[in-house]
Amino acid sequence: MFTVKFDVIRKVMKKLILASAFTLFSPLLWAFSTAELSQTLQKPNNVQGAFTQQRYLKSLNKPMVTSGQFVLVPKNGLLWHMQKPFDNRLRVRSDGIMQWNGQQWTTANPSKMSGQAQQIRLFLDLLGGNTQGLEKQFNLQLSGTQQKWTLRLNPKTSLMKQVFNHIDISGDTVVRRIELNEKQGDRTVMQFNQIQTGKELDAFAKQAL
Repeated sequence: MFTVKFDVIRKVMKKLILASAFTLFSPLLWAFSTAELSQTLQKPNNVQGAFTQQRYLKSLNKPMVTSGQFVLVPKNGLLWHMQKPFDNRLRVRSDGIMQWNGQQWTTANPSKMSGQAQQIRLFLDLLGGNTQGLEKQFNLQLSGTQQKWTLRLNPKTSLMKQVFNHIDISGDTVVRRIELNEKQGDRTVMQFNQIQTGKELDAFAKQAL
């Protein structure tokens, strides 16, 4: 009888130990927070690299592809240089979006940018890890670790609900991919590569940012 009781106690203790272990190492307990993500993305002095954008429209069989280079200085600004299919340079800062005309920066014309201004401004918050700014317009769902994370943005303001179903961002110490899923069924996928952090800015980027 004592042997039976001992076996029962041992099984109960084993379950308790396993339960404690699962609790201790639970992803919910040790979750990678949006505050930590923001700190990670804002840590480099600057982030430079290449981008490829694929825009999937319901009315087209093939995506519209653009590519170029970007320079991000967290909490300062974003220089967005589209090189293909045509050359276009945009600067995004807290004072607005400007376009380079070959000689100087001028106020960007929203009608000529076909809605690109709104996306570029959003990219500044996404790439720069401005989670506080994003939380004003989206509900954030972060999963993963600092080495590999995914952030889903579900719109919460009436304006964002009219534009997006959701936005997915993924990366590690920098943003690697952004996917915008729009309300009308269109989709935009951004891939970032050849990324370097802390590299000295060239003369044009220094002047712009």
